[in-house]
Amino acid sequence: MYVMRKEKSRIIKTVKQVMPAVVSITLSKKVTDIQKEVSALQKKRGKKMRLSIPDDKIDSKGMVQVGGGSGFIVDASGIILTNKHVISDINVTYTVTTSTENMYDAKIVASDPINDIAILSITPREKLETLKLGDSKGVELGQTVLAFGNALGLFNNTVSRGIVSGLFRSVSAKSDPSSKPQELRGLIQTDASINPGNSGGPLVDIYGNVIGINAAVVSGAENISFAIPIHAAERDLQDIKRYGHIRRPLMGVRYVTIDAFIKDKFNLPVDYGALVLKEHFFDLAVIPKSPADKAGIKEHDIILTWNKEKITATKSIPDFLENSSIGDVATLEILRGTKTFQKNLTLIERL
Repeated sequence: MYVMRKEKSRIIKTVKQVMPAVVSITLSKKVTDIQKEVSALQKKRGKKMRLSIPDDKIDSKGMVQVGGGSGFIVDASGIILTNKHVISDINVTYTVTTSTENMYDAKIVASDPINDIAILSITPREKLETLKLGDSKGVELGQTVLAFGNALGLFNNTVSRGIVSGLFRSVSAKSDPSSKPQELRGLIQTDASINPGNSGGPLVDIYGNVIGINAAVVSGAENISFAIPIHAAERDLQDIKRYGHIRRPLMGVRYVTIDAFIKDKFNLPVDYGALVLKEHFFDLAVIPKSPADKAGIKEHDIILTWNKEKITATKSIPDFLENSSIGDVATLEILRGTKTFQKNLTLIERL
């Protein structure tokens, strides 16, 4: 007689531990609002556009699902972490569905102006399971990880397994073809499968501690995915508790990070640093009344070092700002023409 034996493993235990705290996030819009948007687009483009929404896609309140993502509960009061790009549309209704199939209207508490992180809140009618935030700074190559989420917006409670494939990755990501790309830095690379809809779900270690927030994949590649280290979100949560909003330091310059290519392109005397340069004709390279402006930094200056540490492609200005606080004083070494000098710059809050 065959006796079926259940597998007993650390991974199965972790999945059972983590899954109850993972939520799906649904974005819905009124049919009448969609019709108005299509009508406005018709007038702008000067051609007719057909809008056809099947009846079975419209709920009893006249709402249509237009997007979705994942998130996870970090506080039993109803605090949820997800990606900023998941909640980027302000003209929609957000609904959170828990693992127990309970649905809640969600409120956007804050979104990080630098990282692809957002914080939502719900008012729970049940006891919520929460996840413990781990140590993303101690993550190692080859470490086993699990990615959770609402894959493709269709398959709730999906989990995939992989390893940490790379650390401190930088990518330029877009939430959709029409959106402006966002530069994401310091990412954890993994080969755990992450699909559209998984965005905002947790990446956990083998013991169920959250080490990252699933954020991006490389289109056309196989099993190359990225997660935002959880220590960035911890800082956001602390800011919310202490100040009621997310605080990030502002320097006030537009620039290009110098490497060998930029050095040759602009005929520069150095192959490292940040060249202060406006992006468009109507831009300003130095924001008026910003810390950079008050420190006397000018367009075409090259910022060589930050507190005596070289600014490079692998550690650029955003990396220094990420590890700085509002009110910190940074000593910058500046190259202007053939002269090198130092300037002290006091960081203020980005508004």
